[in-house]
Amino acid sequence: MRIAAAALALLVAACGPAEPVAQPTNGAAAPPPGAPDNRVECRLAGAAAYQRACSVTAADGPRGRVLTIRKADGGFRRLLVAPDGRGVTAADGAERASVTILNDDRIEVEIGGDRFRLPAAVR
Repeated sequence: MRIAAAALALLVAACGPAEPVAQPTNGAAAPPPGAPDNRVECRLAGAAAYQRACSVTAADGPRGRVLTIRKADGGFRRLLVAPDGRGVTAADGAERASVTILNDDRIEVEIGGDRFRLPAAVR
């Protein structure tokens, strides 16, 4: 649990600035030259393999830091980073988010059958 807390504490920093990306990608297409690449690997419910086809942005809101993950199918997931950095939860909806630490400075978040690999650093 302590390792998971440390990894999630740095999730916010790894996702970049609070300002939204000028043109968030919503699919596997690369952003225009010079624009930040905010794509992450994801495996949507029912998919056989991971693809770099989802995008993530971070913003500070009234409840804290919120990560918005946009899926290639037009849907999205919102995750709320705990104020103490000890985890993420689903920001809205009835589905819980579960987190697994990966070995390569990433975490995997599963919510509603969708899986997202997000950058994180373990302290």
